[in-house]
Amino acid sequence: MQKIGVFVCHCGTNIAGTVDVKKVVEMAAKEPGVVHAEDYQYMCSEAGQSKIIAAIQEKGLTGVVVCSCSPRMHEATFRKAAEKAGLNPYMVEIANIREHCSWIHKDMQEATEKAVILARAAIAKVNLNAPLKAGESRVTKRALVIGGGIAGIQSALDIADAGYEVDIVEKTPSIGGRMSQLDKTFPTLDCSACILTPKMVEAAAHEKIHIYTFSEVEKVSGFVGDFTVDIRKKARSVDMDKCTGCGVCSEKCPSKKNPSEFNRGLGNRSAIYIPFAQAIPNVPVIDREQCIKFKTGKCGACSKVCQAGAIDYEQQDEIVTQKYGAIVVATGFDMIKLDKYDEYAYSQSKDVITSLELERLMNAAGPTGGHLERLSDGRAPKNIVFVQCVGSRCADERGKSYCSKICCMYTAKHAMLIRDKYPDTNVTVFYIDVRTPGKNFDEFYRRAVEDYGVNYVKGQVGKVLPQPDGSLLVQASDLLDNRQIKMEADLVVLAAAIEPNPDVRRIATMLTASIDTNNFLTEAHAKLRPVESPTAGIFLSGVCQGPKDIPETVAQAGAAAVKAIGLLAKDKLLTNPCTAQSDELLCNGCSQCANVCPYGAISYEEKLVNDHGIRETRRVAVVNNALCQGCGACTVTCPSGAMDLQGFSNRQIISEVDAICR
Repeated sequence: MQKIGVFVCHCGTNIAGTVDVKKVVEMAAKEPGVVHAEDYQYMCSEAGQSKIIAAIQEKGLTGVVVCSCSPRMHEATFRKAAEKAGLNPYMVEIANIREHCSWIHKDMQEATEKAVILARAAIAKVNLNAPLKAGESRVTKRALVIGGGIAGIQSALDIADAGYEVDIVEKTPSIGGRMSQLDKTFPTLDCSACILTPKMVEAAAHEKIHIYTFSEVEKVSGFVGDFTVDIRKKARSVDMDKCTGCGVCSEKCPSKKNPSEFNRGLGNRSAIYIPFAQAIPNVPVIDREQCIKFKTGKCGACSKVCQAGAIDYEQQDEIVTQKYGAIVVATGFDMIKLDKYDEYAYSQSKDVITSLELERLMNAAGPTGGHLERLSDGRAPKNIVFVQCVGSRCADERGKSYCSKICCMYTAKHAMLIRDKYPDTNVTVFYIDVRTPGKNFDEFYRRAVEDYGVNYVKGQVGKVLPQPDGSLLVQASDLLDNRQIKMEADLVVLAAAIEPNPDVRRIATMLTASIDTNNFLTEAHAKLRPVESPTAGIFLSGVCQGPKDIPETVAQAGAAAVKAIGLLAKDKLLTNPCTAQSDELLCNGCSQCANVCPYGAISYEEKLVNDHGIRETRRVAVVNNALCQGCGACTVTCPSGAMDLQGFSNRQIISEVDAICR
């Protein structure tokens, strides 16, 4: 039997306001093995930890139960305190009586009874605990950044500047991401390309950064400090070492009427193309689905005009396998599809566009050379209507329940740019609320209203109707004046919701990272660990974690880089001792545990087993403790009960259940 000390925290009034702390102490003191029980207002404080240390040393405690908040918050804190007192840190258990009791119950008696039960279960487990020792694993001094937008570029630069090798994997032919498609940025209205291009050039020239464009992460295995990643370098059909980026191949290509992804389908590109002028690398890629040579076996014009001999039709995809100590996810975002929003006539009229499409129309390198014009007839629009929150803050299943955060600001930016360049154009913005929470953001919005004369109407657009003369009839409501509005528009711009990159779910599965109901990657703790994934060694950068603007994205990219650097700076990491163990006498070699193990930690060996005096060679499961992360999947899958988890054995779990049911 252990000599257990129980320590109950008031957490100010977080716990004590709903739980009778004295009653919990009184009841815990009566449990088998408990030789000491006390309460304190803030057990996680230095004074509170000193009480735990003193009790361990003075009373020779062999186990500790702390009734406090979530182990996610302070389990490490109390384990370090126990270790400081000479007690094995894995002899400490946390009973979460804040989140599981005081925060969800209003009745003190009910909350107290539950707190006593949780304390009792933790005590029962400690009675069966055994000291565990963490192992060590090496750290590979190299980082992987998935995504080559501004978030990925900034993270890579910061990690590389700290002296570590970094690989950027970008699925499109060039780094740059969404920011490369923008014209100006708020709230300073400076050129997006002027900010981004130097960063792209710096990343490409950095001796510690290797860029894989037109590539995708195909497989991830391993664990924190020692990930093994397969990267598929898709065939560009162009030799990057030979190509000079002259552009003659694109000019001579006969297949030119292919929608440009970079211009959001508003312009065309050839089958062999460089996405945009500042692209890095400045090397074209052949779209094999549109290339006449790949479709019919004829043509080959690009190969004939290429003086460098860079065209390679036989080029195949290549798999690159590399080891990494840390992975930064910076997969970015896209706009939601508007096919469910027929009321805005997006699929019916060329003159109903999204905000990102407007960015391309206003960009000097865009399909219209920076001239704002109607796509239907090329005329300059005189009346422009912006519709806010299209698909954002939706109560129905068509859109997203969250605020996309950037729409109010970029609409104000668009309105100001239009009014500045085309002062005779009337601009009306229909909005639900104007949200401007950033530095100088509210002043920026007020400039649009007061200095540029943009007409903001609090109300919702119900319908956009294309008219026979080519104009658009906008039906909306003015909530402040309580009236219905019908107005003609030449151009309607929809501020569509943003959502995570469609690939994020596939990547999250490979990384065993968590995602929320909206497919944003989930952080380990919203306040204390906002750039870390719950999966150790995976860090989050940019909009993959949630909607944010460029300044916030760059800030988070730097934060993710710092966390990755902190990991890469270590030569070795302590491994989790709560790993699986196989009982050779019970194992029947069925392979079910190996099939469910997400870390590839289980293999099989032929071993000589002595079973009740009978010596026989048997196929049994063997666990690699360096790979095992203690997820427990194998223990619940094993049909013979041979698999058990150190620190969470079947006996320990059953003892907790028995204590709860008493």
